[in-house]
Amino acid sequence: MKFSHIFFLSAVTLCMLGAGCSQSNKKQKSIQSNIDSVAIFSLKKGQINKQVTFPAELTPVNRAEIYAKVSGYINEFKVDIGDDVRKGEVLAILDAPEVISNYAQVYSDKQAAYSKYRTSLDAYKRFLKASKVSGTIAEEEMEKSKNLMFSDSSALEAAKSKLNATSQLKDYLTIRAPFNGIITQRNFDPGTLVGANNSKPLLIIENIEVLRLRIPVPEEYTMAIPDTSVTKFTVDAQPGKIYSAILSRKSGSVNLVNRTEIWEYLYQNRDNQLKSGMFATASIRFKREELSFLVPESAVVTNLEKRFVIRLKDNKAEFIDVKNGISQDDKIEIFGKLSEGDTLLLRGTDEIKPGTKLFGKKLMNPIIR
Repeated sequence: MKFSHIFFLSAVTLCMLGAGCSQSNKKQKSIQSNIDSVAIFSLKKGQINKQVTFPAELTPVNRAEIYAKVSGYINEFKVDIGDDVRKGEVLAILDAPEVISNYAQVYSDKQAAYSKYRTSLDAYKRFLKASKVSGTIAEEEMEKSKNLMFSDSSALEAAKSKLNATSQLKDYLTIRAPFNGIITQRNFDPGTLVGANNSKPLLIIENIEVLRLRIPVPEEYTMAIPDTSVTKFTVDAQPGKIYSAILSRKSGSVNLVNRTEIWEYLYQNRDNQLKSGMFATASIRFKREELSFLVPESAVVTNLEKRFVIRLKDNKAEFIDVKNGISQDDKIEIFGKLSEGDTLLLRGTDEIKPGTKLFGKKLMNPIIR
């Protein structure tokens, strides 16, 4: 009986110990199950090297809208649309009788002023010659003759200036080409009354020997460097033919409406192969001078408040604000208070709160190909 009692106590003790161990194991497993397991990767820098296509437009290197400087009737057009013209060539002639009449009147006034000046000048010269003999000419008469000569001289200069201005108006009746180019538009016919207040120009002339390829580059690419100054482009009219243009200038500012900067390339339009106003598709390959942080797009979280990635530090989640840069394949460039070697969540979500304990499962670095 004594042995059976001892055996019973031992069995009870072992059962209690076993139950305690079982409860301890369950508690430990419960604690571990409360820590989520997440996919992570180590942050490293990579090289931005991306080719992007943009819509573009071809514009002439020079374009002028020709208006009538003075009011008059179109007497004759010397050119029509499609005509090649040279600088200084007559494009149109206007008829304005009042301008011609005014010019004749001003020219007559100038001739009268010249005659008056010549008379007072001759009188002054005779007085000056006679004054060499003492007492011949009174000093007051001499001074009066001199002042009259200066007055007539000033009147003559004023008449000349007025004649020049009137002559310029008369010259405006003959409209000439401001540069070499082609006439691309004519809006009026002979006999039409035109003037400076017309809403449409008489003619439009364009120089298409060189064409400007204007590309609106989005803001995120404006600080990147094209790998070459040459861009390849196609036009909708000839989608199978590739043309090349050379970078000439950048606008230097971002448009506040569409957040783009205009990059301008020049194309030597030999034999007028392309037309101004054509739409084009241009491709530019971008790169950065320095390496950048590249992460999978799934690592960046964007909500109504901010854009961030989740960094894992001491098994706790941290939100790090970032700004996006250039996207490349399935990765995106980010900027923020990050360091190479930081551990980031591969799939970020705002359902995870800062300070949440996480168990990171290391993956092969998704940045290195």
